[in-house]
Amino acid sequence: MAEVLFILTTIFVAYVVYAVVNDQRATAKSTVPQVKSEKQEVAAVQPQAAAAPQKEAPAARRAAARPAAAARRAAPAKPAAAPAPEAGKGEVRNPATGEVVSAHSNYRFTKRWVKEALVAEGLLDKIYKNNELDAAAEAKIKGAMAKLASMDKYQA
Repeated sequence: MAEVLFILTTIFVAYVVYAVVNDQRATAKSTVPQVKSEKQEVAAVQPQAAAAPQKEAPAARRAAARPAAAARRAAPAKPAAAPAPEAGKGEVRNPATGEVVSAHSNYRFTKRWVKEALVAEGLLDKIYKNNELDAAAEAKIKGAMAKLASMDKYQA
């Protein structure tokens, strides 16, 4: 009896795992937006507008304007000047090895070579240990990380 119960439980667990994986795949496929370039959108809209009779011209213009307006809303506006990167954002590249890592805002999770680069560039006076971190040291480290990420030598 225990063997039958074990087999049924195993089959049930396998079914649940199978259902969850298929649901994740289905949602992943449905959430991926179909991105078209502006040229493709214009090319797709122009034949429709040319084939439309004169009475439907305002409706065709509105329909043509909708995808273009949606594309403008979806595309992020580019700022005139890039702001200085904050600590915890962006990536830092090791000039010696070419390794690219994210610039963590938490000093404890920062790679060793980044800590050494902070000291080598003169942004910090030493490599801090975890028990030496306090509010003043954290503020100093965050400022140093922001300066390091903005240096051309360490840009990803």
